[in-house]
Amino acid sequence: MKIRSGVYWGWIDPALTCRSHSEMLDGGTCIDVQVRISKAGATQLFIGVYATSGMTLLEESFDFLPATMTIALAWGVERARGVISERYSKIEISADKTRVG
Repeated sequence: MKIRSGVYWGWIDPALTCRSHSEMLDGGTCIDVQVRISKAGATQLFIGVYATSGMTLLEESFDFLPATMTIALAWGVERARGVISERYSKIEISADKTRVG
């Protein structure tokens, strides 16, 4: 179960339909990316990254992206994966320093 932050609750609008991509990665980290068109016609994006416990690692939203829904969704998925990759590379670097020192 994802523990949502205020970013998600501020972004969500049940009146708007959206497309989404959810993915469980190795190690249990979960990404949730949602894209929609606002009432004004703007492409909007939400990116969530969650630990195996459901704790929020990252939630961010974008009120306007100059892209189609398809491109925005793909960009959001890559951004979420990049955040996870960066997070794990820092852990590996930290673990290497621990072994050396």
